[in-house]
Amino acid sequence: MLLKARPCGIQYVTRLELAFTKSSFHNMPCEVAARFLILYGSQRGQAQSIAEEICQQAAEHGFTADISCLSNQHKYNVDREIRPVVFVVSTTGDGDPPDTAHKFVRKIKNKSLVHDHFSHLRYALLALGDTNYANFCNGGKTIDSRLQQLGAKHFYATGHADDGTGLEVVVDPWIEGLWDALKKIFSSMSTSNQQSADLSDCTQDNYHKNASGQEKNKSGLEVDLQLLKLSEVDSQKEKTITSDSSDVETLSTALVASLKQSVPPLSESVLNVPALPASYLEVCLEQVSTEGETVPSDKDGYREVSISKAVQLTQDDAVKNAILLELDISEQSIAYQPGDAFDILCPNRASEVEELLLRLDLQTRKNCAVQVNLLKNSSKKAAKVPLHIPQSGSLQFILTWCLEIRSAPKKAFVRALADFTQNGSEKRRLLELCSKEGSADYNSFVRDTNVCLLDLLRAFPSCLPPLSLLFEHLPKLQPRAYSAASSSLQHPGKVHFVFNVVEFPACPEHPARTGLCTGWLADHVSSILRPLGTVPASEHLGTSSQPKVHVRPRPSSTFHLPADPSIPVVMVGPGTGVAPFIGFLQQREKEREANQEATFGETWLFFGCRHKDKDFLFREELERFALNGTLSHLIVCFSRDEPDAAGTVNRPTYVQHNLRLHAKNVASILLKNKGCLYVCGDAKNMAKDVNDTLLEIIGNELQIDKLDAMKIVAGLREEKRYLQDIWS
Repeated sequence: MLLKARPCGIQYVTRLELAFTKSSFHNMPCEVAARFLILYGSQRGQAQSIAEEICQQAAEHGFTADISCLSNQHKYNVDREIRPVVFVVSTTGDGDPPDTAHKFVRKIKNKSLVHDHFSHLRYALLALGDTNYANFCNGGKTIDSRLQQLGAKHFYATGHADDGTGLEVVVDPWIEGLWDALKKIFSSMSTSNQQSADLSDCTQDNYHKNASGQEKNKSGLEVDLQLLKLSEVDSQKEKTITSDSSDVETLSTALVASLKQSVPPLSESVLNVPALPASYLEVCLEQVSTEGETVPSDKDGYREVSISKAVQLTQDDAVKNAILLELDISEQSIAYQPGDAFDILCPNRASEVEELLLRLDLQTRKNCAVQVNLLKNSSKKAAKVPLHIPQSGSLQFILTWCLEIRSAPKKAFVRALADFTQNGSEKRRLLELCSKEGSADYNSFVRDTNVCLLDLLRAFPSCLPPLSLLFEHLPKLQPRAYSAASSSLQHPGKVHFVFNVVEFPACPEHPARTGLCTGWLADHVSSILRPLGTVPASEHLGTSSQPKVHVRPRPSSTFHLPADPSIPVVMVGPGTGVAPFIGFLQQREKEREANQEATFGETWLFFGCRHKDKDFLFREELERFALNGTLSHLIVCFSRDEPDAAGTVNRPTYVQHNLRLHAKNVASILLKNKGCLYVCGDAKNMAKDVNDTLLEIIGNELQIDKLDAMKIVAGLREEKRYLQDIWS
């Protein structure tokens, strides 16, 4: 029997047909007519990365792009901009624009601006968000709607990319359609010579057609790189090998898609792969002393504080291990309110840094000082040395504290890694993972399984990337935010956090591991960690023997108790989502003690966990609040406990079930008494279920349909009476 095989000695060649020749721009009077502006607002670097990718691709399509962060207002002036403008804007917090876009948003929201202030502006906007959170893409939507109000016109349909399902699902086709849209807008501008012409509808359908794959580039020219499979001997001849039937049977059963290998049709496809990202950094290692390095605590407002207490809040046989930390902030003059959060700096795991150094053959040079410079003659537009990489820091320090080596590699990084992979089949697989045809495999084996750089290097041993490639593609190691679980009135000079130790079980793509920050914190406090209910043996030890951590306050603009204590509140916080509400109730308890004549509104807490006797967090404290009247109603449910002896029918399993049981009270508090609803916890399931339940409650109470109920809920959000502190 004959079995088809890939040609031996395959070479991977990329072919780029020029998207636009001189004749393609015959309508344009000069080269300058094809220049456009890219403005981005980025919180964690994703919007910036996408904007830079657009800028990089522009030259390949015959355009010239200028690029700037929205915060650099001295570098652009949209008030007078006649070129097409492309915005890329992310969303942060509770639907807020990123910090780098705040000044721009304030400027365009100025009420003194006339209705046609931006009538000259032609723009396209790509908004980034996550459907696991409320106010999806609201940062971009805020800018988009305001520009429209002031007379600006779209030249291309707005894209809304969802990080919950994969940004590339929308980003890639949106960028692909952008080039045809720009070609049309420039052609129209050139023909009419009137930059104020209304071009809002010229390409509204183009993006959607590209996204659905129903229409190819109208120029008939390929705008993607195609991977060609060429035989060294004869690319036209198909090589075959003979095999007996038993071999075929064995091979066919082994053909299961994984991180390391694909199956037909992907394994036999011609691939559309992204352009190779331009290199732009030069990294030198110098043999100089780098001793005495510490975490840059003073930078960006971080302070080093002692962890004075660590308590395990769950039983040993609980599904999740929850830990409470008490931080001593008495010497740091750090003020906070219940509802605020704190950023914690955490390092990459020492074992993973060591493995990475060994894999890159740099273990003996880990203490060398790193010098990073821009590569001369790089084709990358607006290239700059990343600010999060310090000059003259040791290589080990940078890999430990500055780069997120656990981050899932983006497709551009995978594409670049392929070029440093020696084995032909390994290189082919990496190119598949970053190709359009391999998007499903990328999501299944990289994105959804939290594969990191080390996992790829383990899976593809012939991949030997230079250090500069890591510096170009690995994002900044971000701090992790934790809600304060205390009130400074109850615990002066202290702040409490609570967290579950996140566990990622072993899978074919990576070994078992714990969450980067939660796992590190658990290890960091192991010497002082005590079970719940035991006497702290080390409480009186000096601070010199206590673990240290670097923190920075992260004040919330809205997630606080109402200024008027008579306003009733409903709190929904299952699991560790109860943390900020412990702070709320500690605050309210002290306020009640100090103002016994004052009127205080009702307080409702809906809490849930798996088992009453295993992971009922803060049980004693919550029951005390309920007993002394600080907490008017403590409503709890336990999702995994067996029904009691009475065999309760339809026993509430989750917090949303208890909300339904108390629907009239919840509706009365929100609709009649102008109360506030706070939700904290998991975004993917709990927060969505609570929101759906709220719509149902309001719809039933007011006898209105879902659309009208959604308007009521939107009004609650607008009035800051429906607030969320959620995470995915």
